[in-house]
Amino acid sequence: MNDQTTPSNRGPRKSGKPGKPHRRPQKDPVRILAFEALRAVDERDAYANLVLPPLLRKARDKGGFDGRDAALATELVYGTLRRQGTYDAIVAACIDRPLREVDPPVLDVLNLGVHQLLGTRIPTHAAVSASVELARVVLGDGRAKFVNAVLRKVSQHDLDAWLERVAPPYDDDPEDHLAVVHSHPRWVVSALWDSLGGGRAGIEDLLEADNERPEVTLVARPGRTTAEAVLDEVGEESGLPGRWSPYAVRLAEGGEPGAFDVVRSGRAGVQDEGSQLVAIALANAPVEGRDEKWLDGCAGPGGKAAMLAGLAAERGATLLASEKQPHRAGLVAKALAGNPGPYQVIAADGTRPPWGPGTFDRVLMDVPCTGLGALRRRPEARWRRRPEDLDGFGPLQRSLLRTALESVRVGGVVGYATCSPHLAETRAVVDDVLKGFDGAELIDARPLLAGVPALGDGPDVQLWPHLHGTDAMYLALIRRTV
Repeated sequence: MNDQTTPSNRGPRKSGKPGKPHRRPQKDPVRILAFEALRAVDERDAYANLVLPPLLRKARDKGGFDGRDAALATELVYGTLRRQGTYDAIVAACIDRPLREVDPPVLDVLNLGVHQLLGTRIPTHAAVSASVELARVVLGDGRAKFVNAVLRKVSQHDLDAWLERVAPPYDDDPEDHLAVVHSHPRWVVSALWDSLGGGRAGIEDLLEADNERPEVTLVARPGRTTAEAVLDEVGEESGLPGRWSPYAVRLAEGGEPGAFDVVRSGRAGVQDEGSQLVAIALANAPVEGRDEKWLDGCAGPGGKAAMLAGLAAERGATLLASEKQPHRAGLVAKALAGNPGPYQVIAADGTRPPWGPGTFDRVLMDVPCTGLGALRRRPEARWRRRPEDLDGFGPLQRSLLRTALESVRVGGVVGYATCSPHLAETRAVVDDVLKGFDGAELIDARPLLAGVPALGDGPDVQLWPHLHGTDAMYLALIRRTV
C-alpha cells in the first residue's frame, strides 16, 4: 500500500471508455472538527479539554450543528485519544511499513476510523466510508485510498480479536500486555502498579477507569451557595449529590455546566470531588492556637483556592492565594471574585516567597506534577509525558514543600497535594523533605475524610478513579512542631 499515490501519476487511460467523473468529497463537519482537534493536540501540544469547546461553539454558531453532532465529535476526539496506543498497535499490524513512517495527519484519520469501527456502534460501512471521505477532504484522494485499504483490514475483526493478535500474552510480559490492552504507555502502567500495589485485578480496574469518561462534578462554593441549592437549580433529572464531599453535585451524562446560572454566576464551579476532599481535609485538620491566616501557595487555576477562601471566611480567617504565572493568577482572581470574606491574590514564585517565615496557620501546596492522576480528563497527557519529566518536577516539588513548612507557624498545618499517584511525586517527596527538616511530623489525614473508604494505611491519603470515582489525588498533612 502507498499513501503517497495520486491520480496524476498513473498515466493516461488506455481504454476508450469515458473516465468516471470526479466526485467532490463530502464534507462532514463532525469528523472535520474532530480531526482539527486531534491536529491541535499533536501540533501545538494543546489539551483537548481546552481546544474542543471553542471548536464546538464555532460550529454551533455557523448553524446546522446540533447537540448530537457535538456529542459525537466529543466522543470521537476523546475516544481516539484514550485508545491511541491500542489503535496504533492495530494500525501497525495492517500496514507494511513502520508506524513512524506514516505521517501524523494520516494516522489521526486512521485512528478516528479505527475508533468508529472498534469503539462505537457506528455500522462498519458507515465508519469506513465516512473516514475515507474525511481523508479525501483533509489528505487528498491518494492518501484516502491508503486509509480505505487499512480500515477495511481493521474491519475484519472486532476489538477483542485484535487485542488477541497485537497484545503479548499476559504471562509473557504483564506490563506490555496491559499497556496495549488498556492503552497506556508501559512506563505509566509500571508506575501506577507500583503505587497501587496488589495483583492484576486492581491495576486492570484502574487502567479501565482511566479510559472511562469522567463525570462532571460541580462544587457549591462555601459562603456563596450550598449543594442543596445547586441540586434544586439543576433539577433531579440533571444532578445527583456527590459521593463524598458535602459540597459536590454530579451532573448527569451530557450535562453542560455553563447552562446553569449558579455556575455562570460563580456561586458554583466545576471541580473534581478529589480536589474538594483535599481542601476539606486541610481546612478540618486540627491546629494549635490561632486560625486566622491561610495560604494557597500554588493556587492556579483557582478551584481549591475558591473553596478554601469560602471556608476561611466562615471562620473569620483570610486566604492569600499565590500563583507564579500572572495569567493563572488572573484565573484565580476570577474564581475568587464574589467570595464573602476578605482574601488576596498575588503573582509570586512559591520558591522565593514575598511573605516571611511562620506567617500562616494553614498552608496548601498543590504542586505542579506529571498529572498522571487526571488521565480520564486529559487522556493526551499519557502520550505526552516521559519518565524524565519526573527529574524536572522533583526538585520543584521539594522546594515548594520546604517553602510551605517554613511559611507555617509552629502548631500550624501544611497540606502537600498533587494530582499524581506516582511514588516519586508523592511519598518520596514528603519523606525526603521531612528527613532534612527538623520540627515537622505527619498527621493522619484519614479521619478528616470520614466516610471515604479504601484510603490505605495512612497517614497520607491516595484517592483513585476506580475506587473513589475521583482523580488520583494525593494528600499528606504535616504539622509544624518546632
